[in-house]
Amino acid sequence: MIFLVAALLVLGVLVGAAAHTPLPVLLPAAGAIALWLLAFSVREHLRER
Repeated sequence: MIFLVAALLVLGVLVGAAAHTPLPVLLPAAGAIALWLLAFSVREHLRER
């Protein structure tokens, strides 16, 4: 659960910085965060089984 909170905090920082970040830098960073959240979600889903 703490990892989810940390991910949301990092996402908030990146969204806040997005106004000052060039698009070629922002898109890979957003993609990396999305992949990390997807991996976390799949791991949590598989743990419940």
